[in-house]
Amino acid sequence: MNDVSKKLVKDEDLELIEKFKSGDRKSFNLLVLKYQKMVYNVSRKILINHDDADEITQNVFINLYKKINQFRGESKLSTYLYRISVNLSLNYLYNKNKNLKKINDGVDVEEYSDNNNALKRIEFDEETNIIRKSIESLPPQQRAVFILRFYENLSYEEISEILGTSIGGLKANYFHAIKNLKSFYKLNNIKD
Repeated sequence: MNDVSKKLVKDEDLELIEKFKSGDRKSFNLLVLKYQKMVYNVSRKILINHDDADEITQNVFINLYKKINQFRGESKLSTYLYRISVNLSLNYLYNKNKNLKKINDGVDVEEYSDNNNALKRIEFDEETNIIRKSIESLPPQQRAVFILRFYENLSYEEISEILGTSIGGLKANYFHAIKNLKSFYKLNNIKD
């Protein structure tokens, strides 16, 4: 995306926010529709569980609704929403005070055709569960950095703005996340 496109997207978001502040409730709904999937996906990757991610997604937009007057437009709205999503998700994990044991079945996975045999599906399901369990085993801060960097393809600068952490600290967290994931694979006798 070039600078002109980024400015247009930012201006579009700011325009919707200004309309909402002036009483146009449809503008807020448009923002929710635009960013709902992004917020849910980040929360889902951090929390693993669909219901938890769904609850956090609702809370993110409730939070935005209540505090939209505090948004000054100094960063992109997507960055602001990433920050809220990650913070609420991490707080949820810290407060949950127990291990996340259940891995939700509702995964965004390509449906299998009738032609695929059961063995391939079982192998795929096992690999998917191993990947989830390995990410779930990461400490919350490493998990957040890993997800934002690896899955969301954000730069360290963007992640730094979202998490309010130094770029050096983020790189260290990402390095340790990769190291921990490799250790998880070795402990479970999985070849990389």
